[in-house]
Amino acid sequence: MPDFLNLSGKTFVVLGVANKKSVAWFTAKTLEEQGATVVYSVRSPARKTSLEAQLAGKPVFLCDVEEEGAAARLAGEIAAAGHGVIHGIIHSIAFANYSEGFKPFHETKRKDFLQATAISAFSLIEVANAFKPLLAKNASVVTIGISSLQVTPDNYGYMGPIKAALDSASRFLAKSFSADSEVRFNVVGSGPLKTSASAGIPGYLESYLYAEKLTFRKRNLGTQEVANTTVFLLSERSSGLNGTTVTVDAGMGSNFFDKEIVRLAMRTEARA
Repeated sequence: MPDFLNLSGKTFVVLGVANKKSVAWFTAKTLEEQGATVVYSVRSPARKTSLEAQLAGKPVFLCDVEEEGAAARLAGEIAAAGHGVIHGIIHSIAFANYSEGFKPFHETKRKDFLQATAISAFSLIEVANAFKPLLAKNASVVTIGISSLQVTPDNYGYMGPIKAALDSASRFLAKSFSADSEVRFNVVGSGPLKTSASAGIPGYLESYLYAEKLTFRKRNLGTQEVANTTVFLLSERSSGLNGTTVTVDAGMGSNFFDKEIVRLAMRTEARA
């Protein structure tokens, strides 16, 4: 039986591997299981060292997207290393400075908002532009967003609007690239995940547990499930999807009026 996803022998660049709990890591491992070659990009020498055991013998490059020109250097280095045509890119990069805790949105600092925007959203544009000459005509670029672009939990701070910018940028890239290629851009809108990055967000655990109660199955989303959707979007089997967001949240966003949640909420209200 032929390989349904037809990923064997193809080359993908994965940006944003932080550790073995990250979406980028799960996606990379799944691609390799399907016979693809993965070229890794990590943020810093320290990050590369921390992943040395896991990435031993694999092509690993450095790229801190906060630095202007970093994406172009990365594309040049990958091309010089002889990796040939790139069939897809996974953009799994986000950063927000929560060092002073969470404040009302209107108190967001200009420097924090601009830094987070540059790293989390504008970097997708820079990466796409830098790699355009290296991409296969029908390559696929996938970025990791969030499941809802409405008002996000208080403990997500100002990242909601920035993820909305990422979502919009992906659609505009899909349109821009369509002038001379069939390169596709899509977003995986992920529900809350249990990752090392999320563990560092104050109060995140409560939101994570609440999200679990809202899923239809009453079991939270697994990082592998997000990776599976990402890999599908990277494959030729998703050729009909372009400029869209695929929500992966186990039904959470459609279950706000779950009777158990309503019952618990009203019980709390009555006690107050």
